[in-house]
Amino acid sequence: MTLVDTHAHIYHSNYADHHAMIERAFAAGVGKIMMPNVDIDTIEDMHRLSEKYPDQCFAMMGLHPCHVQADYQSQLDVMREWHDRRAYVGVGEIGIDLYWDKSTEAIQVDAFRQQIQWARDLGLPIVIHSREALDLTIAIVKEMQDGTLTGVFHCFNGTVDQGRLIVDTGFYMGIGGVLTYKNAGIDKSVSQLPIEHMVLETDAPYLTPVQFRKKGVDNEPAFMVSVAQRLAKVLDMEVEDVAKVTTANAEKLFPQAFIQPLSS
Repeated sequence: MTLVDTHAHIYHSNYADHHAMIERAFAAGVGKIMMPNVDIDTIEDMHRLSEKYPDQCFAMMGLHPCHVQADYQSQLDVMREWHDRRAYVGVGEIGIDLYWDKSTEAIQVDAFRQQIQWARDLGLPIVIHSREALDLTIAIVKEMQDGTLTGVFHCFNGTVDQGRLIVDTGFYMGIGGVLTYKNAGIDKSVSQLPIEHMVLETDAPYLTPVQFRKKGVDNEPAFMVSVAQRLAKVLDMEVEDVAKVTTANAEKLFPQAFIQPLSS
């Protein structure tokens, strides 16, 4: 069974031994890991891992909405220059987060739009973070969809109707550890949506699947097997079939990660 983790911050300092963590992922069947950037301070660590594991760990470049502050334009300028200097598999992690700070909504929207335009110019998918802003992010993507834009709504936690709108835009839904949470209720939406528009993810070191959450450990790509198993149960499928379809979806979403070697 081969899996792809489409969203993991494995360069995070939470991990005492990055090599051991990545080896556990490979042993669990996770063959490739997509790494979204956060801000200018995470770039170096992300690059270091992508260079150490060039066939398995793939970097993206973008500014996370929670880090869109007064200096956001200067950070965006740095990141846009990086896109001209080396290859990435996507533009991310970008989007809008109105849970932590609604006062920055206007500049979050501006940063989101700018980075969507990068993706259109570069022919790359976008990886969207949307918290308490799903309708807004869907509307912006729909408006800017020119027929070439692709991407994924990371950590999908919407309604069936919102999921169908995402499907209609040609985008994917990222399914992760939240699906294993008993009271999250995401299973009710996911069960009515097509797996052909789903990819698996962890958001490591966050959103640990429930069986590992009880042990108080940080999330990691190896734990994604639990997500695949839960998704199989929700969709009444064999886990091997879930792995096959979601991995094929990941290849469609991030084709550059499946063309080796990726130039750096």
